[in-house]
Amino acid sequence: MYQEVPMLLAAIDIGSNAVRLLFSNVIEHNGQTVADKASFVRIPIRLGDDAFKLGYITEARADNLVKTLTAFKLLIDVNKPLHYRACATAAMREATNSAQIIERIFRETGLVVEVIDGLEEARIVASVNNTSKGKQYKFKMYIDVGGGSTEVTLTRDNQVIRSESFQIGTIRLRDNAVKENEWDRLKDWLKPLRDEEGRIFCIGSGGNINKISKLYAKAESGTVFYNELEKAYDTLSSVSLDYRISEMGMRPDRADVIVPAAEIFLKIMKWARVEFIFVPKAGLADGLINLLYKEK
Repeated sequence: MYQEVPMLLAAIDIGSNAVRLLFSNVIEHNGQTVADKASFVRIPIRLGDDAFKLGYITEARADNLVKTLTAFKLLIDVNKPLHYRACATAAMREATNSAQIIERIFRETGLVVEVIDGLEEARIVASVNNTSKGKQYKFKMYIDVGGGSTEVTLTRDNQVIRSESFQIGTIRLRDNAVKENEWDRLKDWLKPLRDEEGRIFCIGSGGNINKISKLYAKAESGTVFYNELEKAYDTLSSVSLDYRISEMGMRPDRADVIVPAAEIFLKIMKWARVEFIFVPKAGLADGLINLLYKEK
């Protein structure tokens, strides 16, 4: 049976491309955790533009981050979730001044921000196992493509078997800042999965694969097949950035990274020999909500 009163939880995801605040009502149904999104706010701060080019976060961008998190804290104070958690990923991991910014955030907003490593990020994303799909497959593979890094996690019977983080992200790729040996490391990591061809249920997360699924997937189930992703890449890369914004209605901060995202997903699918990606539209913030519920 359902709980009589849903538990309101909140999560803040400080990513390389955007900062997100998610409120979710979490209930129990037939022994499973069900999270219903109450509200969601996304602000494109683009910390990665500083961190991956300069090695630090500029004062102007840090100011925007603090202002955003001040607003988020006010929303948290008004909504009064039972618990909340704030995490930062690749851009803050690599910025040399991240400790100073984290301290400033706490001093000015009261928010405690955790800078999590790539493996922890992968674990959190993979914890969102709210789909009944793929039960007939031997493995599930979670792919989370962000602005600064890509996390790949292989699970079996809801237990993590292998997980790795790669310094391959949409902002890095857009700026030609992905090292060749990092591509080689990803390819080598995926190589053993070829022996499991046809037995891996692939799950993709991130705003870009969500958008690609909406635009190019033929199936209403949220499944993107390799040929559909290939078509998306060919189509999107053949038109200008302005066209993606003015004619396709994309936000500027989506339009300039969606092609690199498609390229990353295509390479992973090719190297792992998977035919499709299921897109449940869940990411780090959803994983944080899920873990908060289990922990609290």
